[in-house]
Amino acid sequence: MAPSNLWQIEDAFGADVDYAMLIKLYGTLGHTAEDAHRYSPAECSGTMKRKITGNPNVKDVSTSYIERANLTMRMHMRRFTRLTNAFSKKLENHVHAVSLHFMFYNFCRIHSSLRITPSMAAGIDDHVWSMEEVVMMADTQDVTERKSK
Repeated sequence: MAPSNLWQIEDAFGADVDYAMLIKLYGTLGHTAEDAHRYSPAECSGTMKRKITGNPNVKDVSTSYIERANLTMRMHMRRFTRLTNAFSKKLENHVHAVSLHFMFYNFCRIHSSLRITPSMAAGIDDHVWSMEEVVMMADTQDVTERKSK
């Protein structure tokens, strides 16, 4: 069983990517349909790990990292919270909000477990960015894009 978006994974990472999937199985676990509430999450009754392509180490397949990333996004950007009326009216506004979040998260915010920013930990940058630097970079990028049009 290969996901329908396998071509996107191969386009992004090449044909040699090691890719596996954790499939969560949901069920009522003895509860009736009447017990379920509209906003209550379904209960996970089990999981299956599937090798999709390449040679992934299936024992390491987990959703922990992506679930943590999703939680961080929901906590930092209201438009990602569940069951809310906060949303972007334009795709362009949504893209800008996500870009600003990741710029701040990776370049401006010192993470307690790292004691530096993720960009510094990865060797991409040598200092903590200020919001002024982010705004200057965004303004410079905007001017460059306008000149190229």
